[in-house]
Amino acid sequence: MSTRKDEPQPIEDVLRQFTDANKLEKGLDNVRLAALWAELMGAGVQAYTNSIKLVGKTLYVSLTSSVLREELNYGKNNIIAMLNEGLEKDCISKLVLR
Repeated sequence: MSTRKDEPQPIEDVLRQFTDANKLEKGLDNVRLAALWAELMGAGVQAYTNSIKLVGKTLYVSLTSSVLREELNYGKNNIIAMLNEGLEKDCISKLVLR
């Protein structure tokens, strides 16, 4: 990104180059996942969520309610599919509810 180009570039391309050059993609994915979790799961589930962390391809979600944890265990595959679709890439292959 240190080279200057004569042609104007779309801001999306410039931001993508910046995030790739500075290796910010993992951090941005974590921020996007936290916002997406709140949006997709709703305020009820968000109220019982302590933390969300993506490590490799595994998403760790810490919940304060054991009843909610068991209920969400039944729909793990659907949750993974919804989150991957929301992120527009397959970065989650496993969901661990704690």
